[in-house]
Amino acid sequence: MQNIIQRKRIFFLHLSFWCLYFSFFFYQITGGRHGGETNMGLAFWDASTHVVLMALIAYLNYFFFLPRFLVHKNLGRYLLEFLVPFGLIVVAHIWLKRTIYAEMISNSRMGFLYSERFIIQHVLTTLFIVIFVGMLKFAEDWFELEARKKETENERLNAELRFLKAQINPHFLFNTLNNLYFLAFTNSPNTTTVIEKLSQMMRYMIYDSNHAKVPLNKEIEYMKNYISLEELRLNNKIPIKFEVVGNTDQFLIVPFIFVTFLENAFKHGVSNNFEGAWVSVSIAVQGKECTYTVENSKLPEREMEPGEKSGIGLQNVMRRLELSYPGAYKLETKDEADRYFVQLQLSLL
Repeated sequence: MQNIIQRKRIFFLHLSFWCLYFSFFFYQITGGRHGGETNMGLAFWDASTHVVLMALIAYLNYFFFLPRFLVHKNLGRYLLEFLVPFGLIVVAHIWLKRTIYAEMISNSRMGFLYSERFIIQHVLTTLFIVIFVGMLKFAEDWFELEARKKETENERLNAELRFLKAQINPHFLFNTLNNLYFLAFTNSPNTTTVIEKLSQMMRYMIYDSNHAKVPLNKEIEYMKNYISLEELRLNNKIPIKFEVVGNTDQFLIVPFIFVTFLENAFKHGVSNNFEGAWVSVSIAVQGKECTYTVENSKLPEREMEPGEKSGIGLQNVMRRLELSYPGAYKLETKDEADRYFVQLQLSLL
């Protein structure tokens, strides 16, 4: 589809050029340049044949000689192939002009058509048109190359985003299944509630998140379900605050862009064996700006499991931010003695 639109633009560009050139040349020859009373019929015939023959040699070069030169890079061969039809068409064109104006202008003005000045002027004009149309091809090839580069880059970025998101979904799934296993193992009455919430989360992960952007409300709903599962796992012993401020109905967001920070808050800041654990999460929307803040307690070293400081999830989400919100986000993180602090500011659409 993009190629069809591009070809139409090129066609109308060339058509516009020849229409303007015809109008300019017709105005020139009907403006008294040859003297005497202007014969509009002959003038129109002259302008038409002039444009047709100019276009003939220009597009012979555009479609045949110039592409061959770009392939073989042989200037001598190109000049030899091009100059023969160029010379033949110029000679035929000059002869045709003399024939057209033989009955139209005076003998004194007719002499100009046989002069060296006219021949040189006509050769240079034809050469200029050929070069100009040829330069259009270079411009078109450059724009086409840029469009292909951009399309290739977009495909690469989309593939990278899909890969990064594919890394996220199994991670959340494994964590949630671990929660479900813990509750089932302890014969918790909340097991059915967990299965229901897990079902909602899976629906979001499998269907809704396949879009480039999702409603902000759905991302928030997913986060609420995640927090609910964590509260059940922790037997509601840990103070968890989740606050949403502002109108979130009309905005879209890249899926799972918030969740990694939320998961890290529970992973690095919450444990049943740590009485001082707490988590505070807030989403504030003002205009098109969204501020997402996550604060949590910091587990003592003895409570942390091996490998928890790898930071792969954080690297993942930072790369997704760079790809999805270039120049439209600000991320601030603080690792203090007793807490972690993360604040992400996004420009929403």
